[in-house]
Amino acid sequence: MNATSTSTLAQRLQALRVRMDLAAQRAGRDPLSVQLLAVSKTFDADAIREAHALGLTHFAENKAQELREKAAQLADLGDIVWVMIGHLQTNKAKEVARVAHEIQSLDRWELAEALHKRLTLEGRTLRALVQVKTANEESKFGLAPERLHDFVARVQAECPTLQLQGLMTLADHTDDPAVVRGCFAQLARLREGLLGAGFASMTRLSMGMSGDFELAIAEGATDVRVGSALFGARDYA
Repeated sequence: MNATSTSTLAQRLQALRVRMDLAAQRAGRDPLSVQLLAVSKTFDADAIREAHALGLTHFAENKAQELREKAAQLADLGDIVWVMIGHLQTNKAKEVARVAHEIQSLDRWELAEALHKRLTLEGRTLRALVQVKTANEESKFGLAPERLHDFVARVQAECPTLQLQGLMTLADHTDDPAVVRGCFAQLARLREGLLGAGFASMTRLSMGMSGDFELAIAEGATDVRVGSALFGARDYA
């Protein structure tokens, strides 16, 4: 069922939808409870336009400049939802505050503060997911789990332009499904802890990518971030 590089975008999307639906059904979940976030980083505006014609509306970028440029090129597609998923430096907060509809990589107070200041100036709000570090790899970004409760409370109290809706994580890069699934299970437990503490808006779980989204769905993902399985192999050159 895996897509090949020679498949068309429509074929890859269809295959991806089948895999997502089956994963949800195996977990006893409604397939409609899982949102597909198309990771369009490195792919050009024409690829996004083709995906949009197939019914996709949510697109994710890793870099603020790339997000800004594509949003300008595709401004005629008024229903596109632009999502920032990459690690964001505070000096790039202005671009994200102006263009993005959502950030899924909110991982520290300095960034929350910078975004809130810019959003206030722009007269905008931004949906946000807190990125939590559940992986053991040092290269992975994310807020330490033990700091999550206090961070969410502070952002909600001091940054009203940031509408917190849930959590995001990146699993360890390993072929061991138990390790990967453990990262996702930890995020789900953290979400339940927040809900139990009265943070009623923290319902979403963004976890799982092209190589592991089925495991993420099994652990309760509400959003899966898929790039290469949808658009094909990336050319980073």
